[in-house]
Amino acid sequence: MSEIKTFDCVVIGGGMVGAASALSLAQLGLTVALVEKHQPQAFSIEQPLDLRVSAISLASQYLLEQLDVWSQIMLWRSCQYQRLGVWENAFSSVEFNAQEIKKTHLGYIIENRLIQLSMWQQIEKQKNIHLYCPESLLDYQQLEHGVKVQLTHETLTAHLLVAADGANSQVRQLAGIGITGWDYQQAAMLINVKTQLPQQNITWQQFLPSGPVAMLPMPNHDISVIKNELTALQQKIQFQGCASLVWYHQSDKIKQLMTLSNKQLAEEIDDVFPKRLGKVKVINKGSFPLTRRHANHYQKGNVVLLGDAAHTINPLAGQGVNLGFKDVLALQTVVSEAIAHNELWYNSEVLQRYEKKRRIDNLVMMSAMDGFYTAFSHPSPVVKFLRNSVLFTVNKFTLLKNKALKQACGID
Repeated sequence: MSEIKTFDCVVIGGGMVGAASALSLAQLGLTVALVEKHQPQAFSIEQPLDLRVSAISLASQYLLEQLDVWSQIMLWRSCQYQRLGVWENAFSSVEFNAQEIKKTHLGYIIENRLIQLSMWQQIEKQKNIHLYCPESLLDYQQLEHGVKVQLTHETLTAHLLVAADGANSQVRQLAGIGITGWDYQQAAMLINVKTQLPQQNITWQQFLPSGPVAMLPMPNHDISVIKNELTALQQKIQFQGCASLVWYHQSDKIKQLMTLSNKQLAEEIDDVFPKRLGKVKVINKGSFPLTRRHANHYQKGNVVLLGDAAHTINPLAGQGVNLGFKDVLALQTVVSEAIAHNELWYNSEVLQRYEKKRRIDNLVMMSAMDGFYTAFSHPSPVVKFLRNSVLFTVNKFTLLKNKALKQACGID
């Protein structure tokens, strides 16, 4: 039988939120074990852009700077944006600008894998973080002042078990923490494209009766390793930029779109997306269902849930990972304050403060996105008039507009 190893914290899940939580707890001088099944692929400039990207808010950028991973991400590839557009029709168009809140930018569009990879490189430099990969959780037991964690090949004990293992969290299930939620009966299609228009500094979203369509600017990248048959018309077009398109629709429609060739999909995009997008060449595509999940508790004994293990949100405003990073910062703050006041930082009463900090904030954001989603999918002419009036009003009142923008950036 292998020796039982002891840590202050065991983090299950080495994705963006899990890796960030490991680094943030290690910054407090705690010993951390990070458990993950799969190692992220190494980076090379020739690699095509990933489908999974995140709109990193200013607040999330500040956390990544604190964790000493931001500079590496900037050396790889990212796309800064200064403006955010939302509209249903010309009357109700709203555009937010970083200059209005005295900032140089609103955020960055970054591939998820590169955020994770940068964190892993930083983790490897930390003497008080031990990475277990490839490794999987089998079970855990609650002890009097901690947990005993059974992995496939190791047994660990710790004062704190952090669940950052995603929407289908195994830790959450083993802890017996229930969830509330529902499926939205829609799916989202992610489409990486080359654009006829040059690189843009705006991310936008238009609401259609079938669901929104969105454009996220991506770093300009010549994906020469991917071949695509072009029509004679397309061959005459010089594609100057890159973008990630998001197409929300009924699940059956998304399944049908996924069966199309890249050329056929480009034609569908040209018919449905606003003309401001210009002509596109499809490079890659994927899809995922839209769901809402919210854990009934974020803490039980010496277990805490972070990120998707605690909450999944409608991706309309791109707040998913940003909420997860807020969880990371909140947990670090609670533990740090407890240590500073000579409290038992892993005591259940201390860990409950983390849940108190985050649960209401997450619930408000989830409910706001649900309300937004419901309002813009409602076919009633009266509801349509009201929602467009709201957007018109927001666009005209600077204080209200800037308040909403700061909230989205996480700096309010």
